[in-house]
Amino acid sequence: MTADAAQRGVVLEGTGGVWRVHTSDGTVHSASLRGRLKQDQHAKLAVGDNVTIGQDDPGDAWAITEIHPRRSRLARRAPGKRHAERIVVSNVDQVVVVFAFVKPEPHAGMIDRFLVIAEANGVAARLVLNKCDLATESDQMALSALYERAGYHVHRTSVRARVGLEELHDALAGRVSALSGPSGVGKSSLLNSMFPGVELRVGDISESVNKGRHTTVGAKLIPLPGGGFVADTPGLREVGLWGIDSNAVDACFPEIRACLGECRFQDCAHDREPGCAVRAAVAEGRVSAERHASYVKLRAELAESEHRY
Repeated sequence: MTADAAQRGVVLEGTGGVWRVHTSDGTVHSASLRGRLKQDQHAKLAVGDNVTIGQDDPGDAWAITEIHPRRSRLARRAPGKRHAERIVVSNVDQVVVVFAFVKPEPHAGMIDRFLVIAEANGVAARLVLNKCDLATESDQMALSALYERAGYHVHRTSVRARVGLEELHDALAGRVSALSGPSGVGKSSLLNSMFPGVELRVGDISESVNKGRHTTVGAKLIPLPGGGFVADTPGLREVGLWGIDSNAVDACFPEIRACLGECRFQDCAHDREPGCAVRAAVAEGRVSAERHASYVKLRAELAESEHRY
């Protein structure tokens, strides 16, 4: 293979050992792993990976010859009974959590879960609250303030009323964003409105709040006009809860993280212990009671999982 034949690209999706790779010139090639990589047990390819592809001769099938180091990843427990990791998508710049103010009604505990996923994977997160035209100003302010106080950038948007779309567009453009949230909140409509040419059917961005315990997760990257990608990540509810120590989940809540080290006991669970700085912050209004309750629930869930495995 000549140097001229090699091209850098990013993996959009893969099925049956064939991967669609988007190169810098906008071309998409179907490629399989080169034999050496295919037999390397450590060379596990994931959507979002930066790779080098090439052809031995013009007209030959494309092959992936190199997988470049990852700068970030979203991982989950592999489906089935194996206690192993599966990378859902790699090289993500941010997780964009999308919920609606109404239709469907937002569930704060589920929003918290998605944000914890981002924190646990070391990826920046922002929250989009869509359909603001259908909610009262007081309801909008109450939910937005809950997360703004925690330190998150909150976008209030409406496709119908053309609210907040320009700011969200600029936050997505040129970046790799993992887009998640329940179905019906308007993810596809938002992308179509902000990026003409994507032409997603409503519902194309999949429902990511899975009910199944071991649902197979298949992510794909959607190129955005002008640069950047959106990663459609079904099953993100399971992502990030893999590999998190129940004793470390407090660090995945930014406002709770600010209190760490101030409790009377070093192993404080921030639940019922005396001298707890987090509980004091809740009493003083610096940490919301709703977010603290979400933390307690997630910690208990993780502790149960640790006991099981």
